[in-house]
Order: sequence, then structure tokens, then C-alpha cells
Amino acid sequence: MKKSSRPFGKVLMILAIVFFYLPILYMIIFSFNEGKSLTTFTGFSLRWYQHMLESRDMMSALYTTFTVAILATLISTVVGTIAAIGLSSSKKLVRDVVEQVNNFPIMNPDIVTAIGFMLLFITFKVERGYVTMLLAHIAFCIPYVMLSVMPKVRSLDPNLADAAMDLGATPWIALTKVIVPQITPGIFSGALIAFTMSVDDFIISYFVTGGGVKNLSIMVYTMSKRVNPSINAVSTLVVVIITVALVIINVVPAIAAKRPKKAEMGKRKIAIPCTIGAVVVAGIIAIFAMKPEVNSDLPYSGQTLYIYLPGEYMGEEIVPLFEEQTGCTVIVENFDSNEQAYIKVTNGESYDIIIPSDYMIQRLMEEGYLQKLDKSLITVWDELDEAVLSPAFDPDNEYSVSYFWGTVGIVYDKTKVSEEDLEEQGYGIFLNEKYKGDIYLYDSERDSFMMALKDLGYSMNTENEAELQEAYEWLVQCVTTMDPEIVTDEIIDNMAQGRKALGLCYSGDATYIMSENENMGFYMPEEGTNRWYDSMVIPTTAESYELAHEFMNFVNSYDMAYANSDWVGYTSPNLAVKEDLSSEEEEGSYAGINAYIPRTDHPLDEVFVFNEEVKKLMGNLWSKVKIAASNAK
Repeated sequence: MKKSSRPFGKVLMILAIVFFYLPILYMIIFSFNEGKSLTTFTGFSLRWYQHMLESRDMMSALYTTFTVAILATLISTVVGTIAAIGLSSSKKLVRDVVEQVNNFPIMNPDIVTAIGFMLLFITFKVERGYVTMLLAHIAFCIPYVMLSVMPKVRSLDPNLADAAMDLGATPWIALTKVIVPQITPGIFSGALIAFTMSVDDFIISYFVTGGGVKNLSIMVYTMSKRVNPSINAVSTLVVVIITVALVIINVVPAIAAKRPKKAEMGKRKIAIPCTIGAVVVAGIIAIFAMKPEVNSDLPYSGQTLYIYLPGEYMGEEIVPLFEEQTGCTVIVENFDSNEQAYIKVTNGESYDIIIPSDYMIQRLMEEGYLQKLDKSLITVWDELDEAVLSPAFDPDNEYSVSYFWGTVGIVYDKTKVSEEDLEEQGYGIFLNEKYKGDIYLYDSERDSFMMALKDLGYSMNTENEAELQEAYEWLVQCVTTMDPEIVTDEIIDNMAQGRKALGLCYSGDATYIMSENENMGFYMPEEGTNRWYDSMVIPTTAESYELAHEFMNFVNSYDMAYANSDWVGYTSPNLAVKEDLSSEEEEGSYAGINAYIPRTDHPLDEVFVFNEEVKKLMGNLWSKVKIAASNAK
């Protein structure tokens, strides 16, 4: 029986190894891919490693990750070890209470801990950034150190310290020469756990940071919104660092064990501290090597520009070149949604430029959170497309300068979906059971209700509750009969790989999808669609008012607008850039891709208008739609 189970056990072990390590191998291979695709290897290149090393944001994130991890590990290890030793001499009641309190953060969900830290810092008006992240990491690492050290302390003879002092040792000597060497394995394992927890943490770090301070986890999260192969490069670097550290930790003791036994006592005293010291020194050397360079003395030297925009929404060259030209420091923070941006701005977070969408700009204007531009400082008005000037939400461009713009439409696989079906049915194709189980819905109440309302012949800005209720029933029918997958930015990679027949998609995302897969098309129904604008505005809390105008001019100048739009895929407000990128004569990156050119002459296309009551109603109804979708599965 035992013999027959061995092959099965080996197979399970091999499958487990493949399951864990094949994705890592895949990631490493594609970190050397010449193209941006995560599925098609187009040739060997170090392009993404070069981009990683040249990226100030990535280097800053690595710097923050490892400095916080090392400092949090050292401090939490010292504090946790002293606390564990102290508890061993405490009364049983005190010891039991402290142990239960110590276990609570370990068992507590990270999101609860994160919100608790955030509220603590907000309550005491502590400016969030590097220090708050470090304090939070120390706090959640200490319980793991104590949990690792306490069993070792319990295993000691309680009279050991007394015996040492009876023989003439001071309390400090008794602690460092007698107690600590006996519990060193527990201290070392606690330190490793603390370091791992700190490097790996995302949720707590995300809630307690600010001022543009990001660790690697936050950086990767913001980069994952759109395809960026630099994720593979930076992740591969981390894997290499961890692998080297593990080899050192495991190989050095093995080599030391082969030395003559007479050195064994000395080994016990110095082996682990030396290993820890070597790792710390190597980490510090690496950190200083990664530390971003200080900008030279230029017109805006010493000033800092804080920009708040959606993740992966700016070309890789924009910030470094702007810093090089002006001498300022640019700190970029990313938001997941317009609503998140609204909360930050209304809570008094200081940004010099934010880039929200049209309806949110309208709301911020109406509520007095934006300041007017000095239009005399904007020098690129003549370069901008007329279609982005004087938008409905800001008729005189008193508050905003366009950043990107576009439409919403249907991205579809031309090998699965006929254009005749699209022309005949429009948005109604999402109710065609011919495509059951083969569609994506976008997880946005605004865009989903737009689709339903337009198919029903209503305005997407309707305030009529009966029409909204009818749109709700349309969406419920869709999710209960069509088995759609409700996604957000995952649709970009998934449609580029042809995983579904069709889905609702932003034009800029469709542009990327079509550039990656020639079988993909983009269709805008005749019922009308959402024409949207993402624009740069200056909050009332901005501290670098003139520098903000300088950036607006810079990012919309021809060369920078070209690089920005070419990298991101969304339509540039610079008219010449839009024409050149879509021109076959100029061999533009998006020549022949209709998604790149927004539709501007259709009478049923609309721009979203903010309405608080309608927003709440749509939000509640969309939640019910998703519940219906879950119940239908």
C-alpha cells in the first residue's frame, strides 16, 4: 500500500511545483520580450529592464520597499524580542492577556487593520507618507516576532538568568550573552517573517501612505491597470533578490557546518548575526544604489508638482523629461475611480493637478474645489483640437485643459461577430442569446446604464425614474439570460487575447486591443454613446500654481503629446498628434484603427452630466444587477 502511494505522491509534488513555479517562469521569460504583449514573444530584449532602471517611480518604489522592510524588521525584532523576554517574567494573567492582544492583529483582516491605521493618522492629523507607512509596518510586524520568539523563551530554564548573575554577570550581560544566544533561532525566524510581511504588504500600505510615497506592491497594483511589461522586469528582479538571499541563508550555514568542531562555539555566537549583518549591509548598498538622483538647478528647482491621475495613464517619458526641463520634482499618485479622487480632494489632500473625467470636473467646479486657470499662461490653445475646446461641462475652459478624450463602444472579435448583427441590433446585441456566455459587461453603473438607456431610445442623462427602472430591467435580463462576465480593466488583456466575442469598452482601450490583435474591431452604435473628456484641473489646495500651467503646456506640446498618446493609446487633444498617429502616410501607430478617432458629429452622442440623485439611484440599481448576476450563476 505504501509502495503504490509513492508514485501518486511524487506526481502530486511535481504538479504542485509546476503550479507554483510555472507562472514565475512565464513571467521571467516575458520580462525579456521585445514587445508589449504578455502572450506573444516577439524577440529577446532588455528594453523593459532599461525602462525599469530609468523609471524614477519604480526606483523610488524599490527604495521605499526595502528601506521600510529593513527598518521595520530591525525595530520590530528588537521590540518583539524584548517584549517576549519580559512577558516570561510577568504574572500569568498579564501574560495571557498580552498574548491574546498580540494574536489579535495576526487574525484581524488586513483591510480592518488598514482602515484603523488610516483613521488613527487622520484623527491626530499626522501627514501620511513614508513615516506613517514605516510606523504601520513596525506595528503589524511586532506580533509575528513575538509569536516566533515566545516558544523559545518558554523552553529556557527560568533560573538561567539568575544563575548567570550569581556567577557575576550583569543583567545586560546575562541578557545578551546567555538568554539571546539560546533564543537566536526564534529571533532569526521572527525577523525573516517580519521582513517578508513588510515586503509583501499592499493593503495596509495603500491606506496609510500619501504624498506620492509608494512601495512595490502599490506600484505593481497601479501598473496592472493596463499592460506594462515593466511589471515582469521588476517582479523578476525581486525574485532574483529573494533567491540570492535564500541561497545565502541556506548555503552559508551548510558550509560552516563542515568546519572543525572546535569552531562550533564561535559559530553559534557569530554565524547568524553575521548573516543578518551581511543581508542588511547588502540591502543598504542596494538601496543607496537605487536612490533617485536629485534634479539639477533649473527654473523650477526645489519646487514639487503633485499630480493625481488614473493608473497607467501617462507615457513613460513625460515625468522624467519634465523634471529634466524644469528642475522640479514630480510626485504622481494614482486613483482607481473619479469617486476616489473626489474623496481625496474634498478631504483637503493637496494636489497641484488632478485629471478626472467630465462629470466629476463639473461636480468639483460646482462645489468650489477648483480654481480658475490663468489662461494667459496656457500657450497650447492653438494646438488643441476644436472638439476638446469649450466642452459642455466647462464652456469657456476657465477651469480645465484637455488631457485625453474619446468615446465608449463595442469591441468585438471579427471572427465571431458579424458587423451586420452590430448594425442591426446595436447595444441590443448584448441580449442576443447567440452570444450567450461570450460577452463582457463593464463594471460601471454609468456606462452600463448608458448602454441600456441608449438601446431603449432614452438619453443617458435622463432623470426619469421610470426610464431608469426600465434600463435596470434591461440589464437584469442581460445578466440573467446571457451569462456575461462583469469586468473592469481586465477586458483589455482578455479581448486582446480573443477570450470573448464582444464587450463594452473605452475607445482608448479598444485602440490598444486592435493594435495587438488584428481580428478585433470597434463599433459605435447608431443609438448614440458616451463622449467623454478627461481634463487637467487645478484644485484650490494647489501650492505650485504656475508650475501646474507649465506642465499643462508641456504635456500637450506636440512631442510630448505624441509620446503620451502613442504609449497610452487614448486620443490626444493635440490635433496634429491625433492626425499623425492615425495617418497611414505618416505610418502612425494607430493608422487604420477607427477606435482612435472619436466620433464627433453624431446627434445622439452625449457627455455625462453630474446629478447626485441619479448617481445614487444608478448605484443602487447596479448593485442589484450584480446581485442578480451572482444568483443566476
